[in-house]
Amino acid sequence: MTKKQLVFPKDFWWGSAWSAEQAEGRGETGKAETVWERWFHEQPNRFYKRIGPDTTTDHIHRYHEDIQLMKQTGHNSFRVSISWARMFPNDGVGEPNKKAIAFYRDLFTEMNNNGIKVFANLYHFDMPAKLQDQGGWESREVVDAYVHFADTCFQYFGDLVYHWFTFNEPLGPILGSYLEDFHYPNMIDFKRGAQAAFFTILAHAKAIEAFKKYDLTGKIGVILNLSPTFPRSQNSADVRAAEIADLFYTRSFLDPMVKGVFPEKLITLLKSYEQMPADYQESDLATIKENTAQILGLNYYEPRRVKARLTAINPDGPFLPDWFFEHHIMPGRRMNEYRGWEIYEKGMYDLCLDIKNNYGNIEAFISENGMGVADEERFMDETGQVIDDYRISFIQDHLAYLWQAIQDGCNIKGYHLWTFIDCWSWINSYKNRYGLVSLDLETQTRTIKKSGYFYKTLSEENGFLYDTDLLIR
Repeated sequence: MTKKQLVFPKDFWWGSAWSAEQAEGRGETGKAETVWERWFHEQPNRFYKRIGPDTTTDHIHRYHEDIQLMKQTGHNSFRVSISWARMFPNDGVGEPNKKAIAFYRDLFTEMNNNGIKVFANLYHFDMPAKLQDQGGWESREVVDAYVHFADTCFQYFGDLVYHWFTFNEPLGPILGSYLEDFHYPNMIDFKRGAQAAFFTILAHAKAIEAFKKYDLTGKIGVILNLSPTFPRSQNSADVRAAEIADLFYTRSFLDPMVKGVFPEKLITLLKSYEQMPADYQESDLATIKENTAQILGLNYYEPRRVKARLTAINPDGPFLPDWFFEHHIMPGRRMNEYRGWEIYEKGMYDLCLDIKNNYGNIEAFISENGMGVADEERFMDETGQVIDDYRISFIQDHLAYLWQAIQDGCNIKGYHLWTFIDCWSWINSYKNRYGLVSLDLETQTRTIKKSGYFYKTLSEENGFLYDTDLLIR
């Protein structure tokens, strides 16, 4: 056993992340209906225990208390999202909401005054519902409305925000809305999804273009959910399947948002199946080329394992990525059974090396990583504190590989856990808890978990003691 103090670089970002829709609650500031509020109203049965986003963690009323909890759990940085629907309560367009501006300015000022850097994300799945009616990300008019929203945020909050991000997990709404039925408006149509993906990437570039007009000290980038893709074997059929899966799920957003160009192999594949977006212009491609991410957030939860298809595709079924591969269940894999995700810590190292070797070693940080566990009341002690040793081990094991990636030259500046206080998790509502701080839904009482105190020590010491013999080479 080789115990070693793993020390992270000076000024490393220790923090966590959540989104407006998952934490703020509706409040009294005025807010347009979002797609999540509409979907919950139309189909509450799709949401775990019929819990919607009306109150969530009630952060809009409790942010002063919550910021003190950030300090008590070792945060020197925190990622929020700014609600488009709150900033523009007239269905996402028109004049900005003075009450929303006052709320966010006070929130960000309070964070800064307490030594917590503001990482502000502009879009986290929360499309104003009336803009979805206009086509959502399939519409150029919606792209323009988003850029106006982004520009307004730069104007009003630019002096308070440390780093900006255009989107969190832009792949998510495309998968959920057009391919996998877990995001409103729940259609299955790959070609329309390709159009929405293209306009999302264009919106990212146009927001960066707008950002450059301002003399702001921070950087602007994007946060992507990335899983290294592993073939079942080195058989050429499995390797080819993994390459195609990687094109769909990783390179499709990573390449244009960071490099400014789309993968040629993906373009060739989509053209051969007549699945290219219908509306794109040379000027769009130039805008995407000229306005790329300055910093990259990496959300890592699990690896992707695939194999060559063993069964035929229904020729009458809709075109989908899994025409080209099947998911592979690796024998002996470790699982978070509550979420159905594989736990593979080395995947974080592999991901960071990919960014170093293939994306110019762009400045990056782990923007999400975490462990959701159901029924955490089982692990409460007599004082009401959750004794979540499993979460502490999860964090340490991933951070050990992150430390190794930094030793090997990866330009990684921080680690943000998902999440700070147990928050509302889309259609899963509060089924699984991810927080450093537990939440009593009925009383809104917050209680720091054992992991929250661990995180404070981790931040103060800028590292931790670890058995490096456990690292897979």
